[in-house]
Amino acid sequence: MNLDEFVDANAPQKSSDGFQKVNKRLLEIPFEGTVMVKAGSMIAYTGDVTFTGKSSAEGGISGFVKEAVSGEGTPIMEAEGSGTLYVAEQGKKVQILSLDADESISVNGTDVLGFEKKIDYEISTVGGLSQAAAGGLTNVFLTGPGEVAVTTHGDPVVMTPPVTTDPDATVAWSANLSPSIGTNKTIEIGQTSGEQLQMQFNGSEGFVVVQPYEEGSQM
Repeated sequence: MNLDEFVDANAPQKSSDGFQKVNKRLLEIPFEGTVMVKAGSMIAYTGDVTFTGKSSAEGGISGFVKEAVSGEGTPIMEAEGSGTLYVAEQGKKVQILSLDADESISVNGTDVLGFEKKIDYEISTVGGLSQAAAGGLTNVFLTGPGEVAVTTHGDPVVMTPPVTTDPDATVAWSANLSPSIGTNKTIEIGQTSGEQLQMQFNGSEGFVVVQPYEEGSQM
């Protein structure tokens, strides 16, 4: 294709308000006011936008707008102004969720890409999961109304409890579920395996979102 065709084929389309996917791996957020996005996820913007978070030792914005009681946080920063923001996370696929009033979901802090300012959020660590496991699993409890964007390596799979998952592959779960952490005792002493620690979801209602990728195993 010639240069004009390339530009026309790959330019983002003008969209209405709300979260929109430019493609499977890029999120477009037209906004005026404030929106919450993952620190370091901005790849471009139009208009006048400023970012607020904590400064890192190396310079730049590290996020951590809210912190859990344990002192652990998740790298969320505020984007404020008027314009269109484009965010992405390491080529992961973008999933947009619309939460109704008082509807909630828990998301692995690693997989939160952005959410509207009106979304209420709390950050906590998963009980029973040590700091060393899954890089120290921090989850974000999000309550609507509003839109939320999460990222997944590949296409997600939604499971129905009871189900046991690998913490490194667990993306999100419904608000009515509270996972417990178990140990696979069949793994012999001296062996190392990402499957030794497991998240156990019990009950007959709700859902668990997993991805075909283990985050912690690649760290």
